[in-house]
Amino acid sequence: MKGKRGDNREMNKRIYLDNAATTRVSEEVLQEMLPYFRECYANPSAIYGFAGEAKKAVGIARERAADLIGVKPNEIYFTAGGSESDNWAVRAVAEGLSDKGRHIITSKIEHHAVLHTCQYLEKQGYEVTYLDVDEEGKISPEALEKAVRPDTVLISLMAANNEIGTIEPIARIGEIAHERGVLFHTDAVQAYGHVPLNMEKMHIDLLSASGHKLNGPKGVGILYCRENVRLRPLIHGGAQERGRRAGTLNVPGIVGFGKAAALAGETMQERSDREAALRDYLIDRVLAEIPYTRLNGSRQERLSNNAHFCFRFIEGESLLILLDQRGICGSSGSACTSGALDPSHVLLAIGLPHEIAHGSLRLTLSAETTKEEIDVTVEALKEIVGRLRDMSPLYEDAMRRGQIEK
Repeated sequence: MKGKRGDNREMNKRIYLDNAATTRVSEEVLQEMLPYFRECYANPSAIYGFAGEAKKAVGIARERAADLIGVKPNEIYFTAGGSESDNWAVRAVAEGLSDKGRHIITSKIEHHAVLHTCQYLEKQGYEVTYLDVDEEGKISPEALEKAVRPDTVLISLMAANNEIGTIEPIARIGEIAHERGVLFHTDAVQAYGHVPLNMEKMHIDLLSASGHKLNGPKGVGILYCRENVRLRPLIHGGAQERGRRAGTLNVPGIVGFGKAAALAGETMQERSDREAALRDYLIDRVLAEIPYTRLNGSRQERLSNNAHFCFRFIEGESLLILLDQRGICGSSGSACTSGALDPSHVLLAIGLPHEIAHGSLRLTLSAETTKEEIDVTVEALKEIVGRLRDMSPLYEDAMRRGQIEK
């Protein structure tokens, strides 16, 4: 018991500001999942009566996932997460329409689940156009229009960037795709449940989302596919998900995803307003109190919980380690590239030089984040950045040259 109480004290001290990487499963979600581990544990594909309750629970979750984006339940396919959904959408469309064309359009700031899939397809003979973005990370609709060719079969562009938080002009992108007769997929892993998304108005044909980004469980996601789009299977071996995604359904995870989606829809506006106020408070304090700091991404068109900075003359990895020693959890970018020595491809794409991109920090809030936690974090940042700069030869050289002031 002593160890358990000690663990709780440690948890209470922790300031968790890495919600873009993953979120804590909410109590409501957990409670709805629990019966499907031990009580209603049947395989929903079985035909006996005991399986009926599990099958019914999957159906309810499918309806909830669909309701959040205003689509039909039969347009929702459950997957193991956002990366699988991205892979499935890009490969299925490209391979399914190869007789029409072999050209794909994406951007230089996509998640690696899209970029690496596109690189795989390039080795299979496909052509991929990687659109540039501006200094805020925004895609130019005009550049997109120019990039569309007669043999373009897919446009895959994210709804909101997972690192710098910029929200893309998805409605205009979808309009261009619709006008040109090209299918449009969006990686909405960071946007689903956080910003309003309407598939019909935005002309979105396929959408990827993941449960653990909205206080649901890890290991479960969805692929929305418009019902008139031909969707080839990515995983073979069974008739699950209407014959398009083999494998025994993860019933507890699916139930958790559905509950998380329902809760996200109910609280979206209130949660977004509260997070945005705290986010702006954090950004304002950091920019005002820590010199030689840059905010990355759009100030206005950004996710309500995202703040992404670059601190000149320091290494982001050292900053993260020292923050961790104080119980503050942040990141330098995508959790999927944690440990990589190269600077973020997103930061390079918005035009930052390597030496500035290396000093990055992403702080992402949740509905549980408090103003007191933000204040503690800012004070820690001021001290740590100052200490790291005092040890930085780049900082010393810039002062000696008169380029900056102490």
